[in-house]
Amino acid sequence: MSTSAERHWSSHLMFLDAAIGSAVGISNVWKYTYLAGENGGGDFVLVYLGAIALVALPALVADFLLGRRGGASVVKSMENLAARDGIHPAWRYYGQMAALGAFIALSFYAVVAGWTLDYFIQALGNGFDGFNADQSGQALGALMESPGRMMVSQSVFLGLAALTVAAGIRGGLERVLRWLTPALFLIMFLMLIYAMIAGDFAAGARFLFLPDFSRLSGQTVLLAVGQAFFSLGIGLGVLFTIGAYMDQKSSILRASIVVAVADGGVALLAGLAIFPIVFAHGLSPAEGPGLIFATLPIAFGQMPAGTVLGPLFFLLMAIAALTSAITILETVVATVLDYCDLSRGKVVLMVSLLLWLAGLGTVFSFSDLSEFYPLSFIPAFETRTIFSSLDYLVSNFMMPLGGVLVAVLAGWGLSMDSSHGELALQNRHVYRLWRLLVRYVVPVAIALVFVVNL
Repeated sequence: MSTSAERHWSSHLMFLDAAIGSAVGISNVWKYTYLAGENGGGDFVLVYLGAIALVALPALVADFLLGRRGGASVVKSMENLAARDGIHPAWRYYGQMAALGAFIALSFYAVVAGWTLDYFIQALGNGFDGFNADQSGQALGALMESPGRMMVSQSVFLGLAALTVAAGIRGGLERVLRWLTPALFLIMFLMLIYAMIAGDFAAGARFLFLPDFSRLSGQTVLLAVGQAFFSLGIGLGVLFTIGAYMDQKSSILRASIVVAVADGGVALLAGLAIFPIVFAHGLSPAEGPGLIFATLPIAFGQMPAGTVLGPLFFLLMAIAALTSAITILETVVATVLDYCDLSRGKVVLMVSLLLWLAGLGTVFSFSDLSEFYPLSFIPAFETRTIFSSLDYLVSNFMMPLGGVLVAVLAGWGLSMDSSHGELALQNRHVYRLWRLLVRYVVPVAIALVFVVNL
């Protein structure tokens, strides 16, 4: 059995590297850009930034607070908090749900993340040269209809995450994240520079930062709130686990602000890097989920530097996916380690094999099982494949419920003395503002998103 003492970041900087790497994933580049494109650009962005400040940040503080105070995996921490702070023992069910949610999420995330590796290889081979809309659609369709290709990329991706986590906190996570997190930002800035030089940067900036409130709808507001909150992965115990390895000298509030700014900043940079390219090549920003995998390859195939920028972009996507996957896998592995006597390496191998097997359902959801709806007897799932059912379950149930429970536990379950002492805030007004937001604003906002998405 591993102890929490064996899991500790070597420095505050490494904690920030891990937290930022975890928070910044595919969602910040892929989902943010297509949601912004579909929902008016500036309208969506403005609400998104407000939601980061009023919803995501207070929730992030709560996640780190609970993690550090619990000092272990998300399940074991609930037991520790019950013993130390007197919370009800039933809170362990939240811990179990969060760990299960992390496992389910990684099972299909690894498959989708594998697409970025496949596209990276295609881009390296100048596979997008001269692409038109039909060719791009056919290329994506060919990948979806090839379980073998998807299994290979899934295996490589999971293998990279597993090797990292098996090496431990300092020998694995820290060593890898020390390079990958800065590399992510470097590639993003290189793409931004290219967009400023060769793209229609003015059109992209206007689209993202000039709101037209006449187009603003309740649906846009809820989508922006949901993206600001869910892109951080709150509710699945991931940042909770990262916070558990945080030393007592680090400021939770300052760390949370850095992570939230980095998370939102990457999304904004992605928009500024992508939309100028989209506009410069006469493509539509409102392409939905296909914006990254179907629309951008067309632009890469037409631009003079596409043979360089295409591989760079999909390398960026792969790195963003891997930094998140590493911390999700660590969340699941840490939970198992707290309740068994197996070595870290054996636990990682066992969990990774189970994830790979579970991921096969997602792999075949796009081909042989594309018309198989396992939960068709439930109205909300009647036309959902294995993949879309798992995605819907995690995104629309487990994460919102987990997010509400985190806010309720931090705001209502812990005493003021416990939460204030853990945050160690000198300014009581700041503490009172956070407590107000986490008790009322965060649960209500997430509950609204939850209800609307049912």
